[in-house]
Amino acid sequence: MKLLVFAGSLRKASLNRKLAKHIARAAEAEGAQITYVDLNDYPLPIYNGDIEDAGMPDNVRKLQSLMKAHDGFLISTPEYNGAVPALVKNTLDWISRQQADGESGGALFKGKVAGLCSASPGALGGLRSLLLLRDQLAKLGMWVAPTQFALGKAHEQFTDSDALKEDHHKAVRGVIQDVLSFRTR
Repeated sequence: MKLLVFAGSLRKASLNRKLAKHIARAAEAEGAQITYVDLNDYPLPIYNGDIEDAGMPDNVRKLQSLMKAHDGFLISTPEYNGAVPALVKNTLDWISRQQADGESGGALFKGKVAGLCSASPGALGGLRSLLLLRDQLAKLGMWVAPTQFALGKAHEQFTDSDALKEDHHKAVRGVIQDVLSFRTR
């Protein structure tokens, strides 16, 4: 299974970037083919139909190509004000736009799988953002793995070398195993 992994944060020291990198390594160890994407490498304007009408940004086409080449996503997202960050929503909004060949961008999501994780210094670990992201991805036609992982007090959960502490490896594996089980559905 080919999975695209990204964090919903652009900050270099982001807890969700650390978690996304751990998830990528863990999924690879479980046999998945992983492409880790840093959204800093694909800057996008806030979605605006006038921009789309004037010509689709190149980074939209690049992200659409990546999505087309993968069976699904593994996403680690922060929670901003109880919701999914604008970066994640905006990225999904752009990817869902019409593809270069005229096919609906929504077709890039249908029948694919998503695994969701979050990290936050708060006690809930970004759980509320996962509920909203799950709903959004399901509306796009993705199967969202029922197992999710929210890492509370995340600023205390990584080693000095940015590795996730052992206590949480089983929970991360649970998300990955749910995602990988999708290929048998």
